[in-house]
Parts: sequence; C-alpha cells; structure tokens
Amino acid sequence: MSVKILSDSASDLPLSFFKNNNVTLFPLKVQLHEKEYEDLKTIQPDEVYAAIREGQHPKTSQVSPAAFEEAFTEMAKNKEDGIYIAFSSKLSGTYQTAVMMLEQVKEKFPEFSLTIVDTKCASLGQGLIVMEAARLAKENVSKEEILKDINFRAEAMEHLFSVDDLDYLAKGGRVSKASAFLGGLLNIKPLLNVEDGKLVPIEKIRGRKKLLRRVIEVMKERGTDLGMQTVGISHADDMATALEIKKMIEQEFGTKTVEITSIGAAVGSHTGPGTFAIFFLNKTF
Repeated sequence: MSVKILSDSASDLPLSFFKNNNVTLFPLKVQLHEKEYEDLKTIQPDEVYAAIREGQHPKTSQVSPAAFEEAFTEMAKNKEDGIYIAFSSKLSGTYQTAVMMLEQVKEKFPEFSLTIVDTKCASLGQGLIVMEAARLAKENVSKEEILKDINFRAEAMEHLFSVDDLDYLAKGGRVSKASAFLGGLLNIKPLLNVEDGKLVPIEKIRGRKKLLRRVIEVMKERGTDLGMQTVGISHADDMATALEIKKMIEQEFGTKTVEITSIGAAVGSHTGPGTFAIFFLNKTF
C-alpha cells in the first residue's frame, strides 16, 4: 500500500493538485465580512485581495482540531500509513494542533502510523516539498525514502519574497511596525526570507527593477544547480511580475522547470496583494 500524503492550504498549491494527486487537504481558516471561510474550498485569493484593497483586514486561524481528528481517525480505521507535510510551526499553530490530535487518535488506535513533519517552510516552498512527496508516493517509494526527501528539501529550501506594503505583515504580527513604516518611505522595497521557519528581512532596496535584479543575484549566491532543479514562484494577484521573474530565471540559469502558483487566501491575508516569492534549493542530492 502506498504512503498517504497530507498537507495544508498554506502550501499554496491549487485545489486541483490535491484532487488529482490524492493528497489530503487541510484548509486554514479565513475570517472576512464577519464570516469564516475555508482556504481554497470556500474562498479564493482574489476575494481576499479585493477586500484588502477596499480597506478590509481579513484574519486567519489554523486548521481546526476536528478536521485533523476526523481525517486521522479515518486513516487509522483503514490502517493507512501517512505523512503530513505541515506549514512552519513558527508561523502558525497548525503543526502543534496536528501533533496533539495525532496523540489523541493514537490512544484509540495505537498502531496508527502517521508522521508529521514541521517543514519550517511556507507557501510554495512547502508546496514544492508536497509535490515531490506526492510523486514519490505514486511510485510506491518507501515511507523512509519519502521522509528522507522531505527533510532534505525542507532544510535546503530558500524563500525570497517581497511585499508591496509591509503594513499587512505588521498587522498580522509578522514584522515590526517600525519596519513597516520605513518600508513605505521613498519607494523602498523589502527583500525578506524565511530562516528557521520565521520571516527575516534581508535588505531594503529602492525601486522595483533593482529589487528584481537583486533577487537574481541572491539566487546566484545561495542556489545550487538552479538550471536542473524545479524553481517555484508564487504571487498575490500579480501574474505579470511572476512571468517577468520566470523569464529572468530561465535566461540567467537555464532553468527548465518553473512552477507558478497564486498565494492562497490564508497566506495572502498577511502578505497583501502585489507580493511575490521565489523558492529554490541551496543544495541538491
């Protein structure tokens, strides 16, 4: 029996991916217009971005304990073996909730075999890990080998991203209000990354063109075999910039495979429209 792969909507993969690859989806929650929605299932990113542009401030919450309990119990009853590839524990309580619910389910089903991995990744950085794990699971690769691949990619995954307005991250507690204030001055564009699962500013750059060139420079500094690996790009209602960066990456590194996805409603509630992010490995097998 093949290994069951599970992940959450913070991976910013489209709903079709989960359906087509038999990957279990746990949607994060988005609160907007005094209603609660399930990311990917009952709310789409463009709805969130339109609301933000109108001055709304959507809030998010982790996957519900009940969703984990139901899915884990069903798997335990069916004696399925699985791996849950989780959103960074430094950015959400989802991982901790999953661990808690697994312990509860194992009280009833002590033989249940599910491994929960804290990727310390976000958005398509997490998504690229899920994509490869799903591919390996389809090929009936052993659980041990899939976990080895997941852990390697999680440790090696680089996240480079920039937001149009740091105020969105500040309101969600992801960066300081002082940083947000400075970012709004003089067309300063922030370049951030994820270190040990947390958002960390790298530098501030004046102007969009300089920012995009700097992204390519940092990729060159940090990446390994960029022509041979899959590079991810996610964007918040800015496909034009995503395609522009894709072209720059292909020209600079000869990269053959570039995946582009939309930043989902949950992650996008904190980044705001106009965000883009690049994901690649700093080492390869």
